[in-house]
Amino acid sequence: MVLAAEQRAALLAWGERHRRDLLWRRTRDPWAILVSEVMLQQTQIARVIPRYTAFLQEFPTAFDCAAAPVAEAIRAWDGLGYNRRAVHLHRCAQVLVERHGGSPPHDLPALLKLPGVGPYTARAVLAFAFEDDVGVVDTNVGRVLARWSGRRLGAAEAQATADAIVPPGAGWLWNQALFDFAAGVCTRRRPRCAQCPVRPSCRWQGQGHDPAEGSAGVSGGQSRFEGSDRQGRGRLVAALRRGPLPRSEAAAAAGWPEDPARAARVLAGLEDDGMVVVDDEGTATLPDAGR
Repeated sequence: MVLAAEQRAALLAWGERHRRDLLWRRTRDPWAILVSEVMLQQTQIARVIPRYTAFLQEFPTAFDCAAAPVAEAIRAWDGLGYNRRAVHLHRCAQVLVERHGGSPPHDLPALLKLPGVGPYTARAVLAFAFEDDVGVVDTNVGRVLARWSGRRLGAAEAQATADAIVPPGAGWLWNQALFDFAAGVCTRRRPRCAQCPVRPSCRWQGQGHDPAEGSAGVSGGQSRFEGSDRQGRGRLVAALRRGPLPRSEAAAAAGWPEDPARAARVLAGLEDDGMVVVDDEGTATLPDAGR
């Protein structure tokens, strides 16, 4: 895919006019950027904003997070869902302290070795903390790239395309503009093609089959949450935030009082993920809760 220089300039100009004032866009602190990106994984911005502020007040540096019990990180994650991310972030903080002087490194391979950090998060840190000229491809950007290309893209091709079209010296501005463009113009449903600042370079232009469908990294929608194991996991973690939970009360806490076997299986999954400790008496607690 080729995006002409004038089209890239047009998107950057659009981004200047429409940039959202998000808290994590006001900083270049690598730890704060990492926290925001982990929180934003599969979670809406409106839910992240209050927890981001509270989490950084409690853990302003990786040193603070690493020194605290993992139970405190899980408690601070309340309201965000996918609580395993809190465990990964806590472990990540420990690795940063042990190996990187307490700050996310300015190095892609090193970032990719951090717990819970994948290709998207690693590149987001490079672009938003260090302002590197790298493409940051989430599900929304993947959708835009496929539409601009006019065909489905594999993961490697989508990343290579994203890297190739970053205007030199404008990595931070470009990726933020692309995020806002995907959220406000090139939306999943009813894209506003008439308002697209780069329409001349788009090979789809809203006509025919949407090439984003089935393209690498483009979400097809989450599975139903109501009644799912994810919902039960969340309820169990919420109960554990309040204090120890006897195994005999797990089914009620998970919302499945008539299905203790399912609750036991989900509780065991939490234990395998390092989010729960069950003692010899069968009482579950958050890890290091008594430290």
